Amino acid sequence: MASITLQEIGRHVGGTLCGPPELEIVGIAPADVAAQGFMTFAENEAYLQKALGSEASALLIPRTEVEVDRPHVQVDHVRVAFAKILALLHPEPKPIAGIHPSAVVDPTAQLDETVHVGPNCVIEKHAILGPGVVLTSQVYVGPRCSLGADCKLFPQVTLYADTMLGDRVRIHAGSVLGSDGYGYVLDEGFHRKIPQVGHVAIEDDVEIGANVTIDCGALGATRIGKGSKIDNLVQIGHNVVIGEHSIVIAQSGIAGSSRIGRYVILAGQSGIAGHLSIGDKAVVAAQSGVMHSIPAGEKWMGSPAQPDRKAKRQLIAITQLPEWMKKLKAQFLKDKEL
Repeated sequence: MASITLQEIGRHVGGTLCGPPELEIVGIAPADVAAQGFMTFAENEAYLQKALGSEASALLIPRTEVEVDRPHVQVDHVRVAFAKILALLHPEPKPIAGIHPSAVVDPTAQLDETVHVGPNCVIEKHAILGPGVVLTSQVYVGPRCSLGADCKLFPQVTLYADTMLGDRVRIHAGSVLGSDGYGYVLDEGFHRKIPQVGHVAIEDDVEIGANVTIDCGALGATRIGKGSKIDNLVQIGHNVVIGEHSIVIAQSGIAGSSRIGRYVILAGQSGIAGHLSIGDKAVVAAQSGVMHSIPAGEKWMGSPAQPDRKAKRQLIAITQLPEWMKKLKAQFLKDKEL
């Protein structure tokens, strides 16, 4: 098992080292399972006591004046440092550049010499794959798709024609980008299909979970902004625009032509109706059904969704209904006796 020193960790996270710099660390683990040679972490005083009770050789803790009788590294943000240390201890393997014999690559496709194309991948005509792109296995890249530097596509990802990926985009297994948007018009009792002739554009540093579907635009692009993170099993309709650094959590759905701002959080199983606007830094609670646009910075919840304070008052009132019904019935019986 590879190891790093406490000094290397301190330098990597910009922390303050307290303890022997040569101490070897082989991993990082929660306090209840951390063993000798491991580092554990504590974000607050309560977790610090648990960490001190563990067998961990070193601690990762917030900056504090409290004396800690264990080798440790103090940092400004424990969770950020934790992520950096994990990446340091577990670097992602880089596949060897090359094209597997079972892959099918159109002669007009342009592949950088550093690309890795795994078994049974298909790359169609005029596709462009930039430096360091990794297609693991059974990945389909449609005509005229463009993949920026260091993108990684996991097994059975499908990119329909004209899909554009920025740099460092990660797409997990089974996701489909660019399938037809759900567009029909009723014509004399028949649902006539509206051709979907747009595309999907994914900006830099976006990560897309497993089995996500992102429809192409009817006209123009369905766009996911820089740094946004899409969880598993999310559906994004045609011509949706998601701003930079937003988070869409599992089983959420966004109907066509809605615009999601920057740093928005859509919690699990939330639903956004079509043609709405969700302002920057808005938060939508889990299982909320959003039927109206939400101003920037507001928190909404419920179905139909409404501002969270209003929704919470209504929920409290609902829990009090049985007691009020009991009181009302008693008063009714009392009045009847009179």
